[in-house]
Amino acid sequence: MFSPNIDELLQHNDAHAERHGRVHLDVAPSRKLSVVTCMDSRMDVFEILGLRNGEAHVIRNAGGVITDDVIRSLCLSQRVLGTAEIVLIHHTDCGLEKVTDDEFKSALEAELGVRPQWAVEAFTDPYADTRQSMRRLHQTTFVPNKDHISGFVYDVDTGRLIEVKLDDS
Repeated sequence: MFSPNIDELLQHNDAHAERHGRVHLDVAPSRKLSVVTCMDSRMDVFEILGLRNGEAHVIRNAGGVITDDVIRSLCLSQRVLGTAEIVLIHHTDCGLEKVTDDEFKSALEAELGVRPQWAVEAFTDPYADTRQSMRRLHQTTFVPNKDHISGFVYDVDTGRLIEVKLDDS
């Protein structure tokens, strides 16, 4: 009925449900923290930051870039669920470093006959892109808590986070 991957995932879920018990976590993150990061499968955000379930919102997309949808999620996170701190994590060897917006959109248009309206947000320097994402957060009116925005680049080879400051260039 399902693919072998889905069958295996459902078996893992059965085991998880058996261990889960009746633990209730509040919908609001206990650390009042939001993490915005890349969807890269090499990054276990909870492991990297030593987080546990219920402690932070984790928002992931290609590149971990600040898009309108990320701002929507952060707006809800802060205004409805009380988060006050944002951690951005980009990383080395990102897939978005291997494409350009125009080339990717042109390839899609050639294949599908329609050019996407959304930005790919490709970049060549994860440090510069982290700073750009930090600036976008500081500029938006929808995210009220901006006193604690931290940026990092995760080195996929060493497992280390390298701090990025807005004024670094």
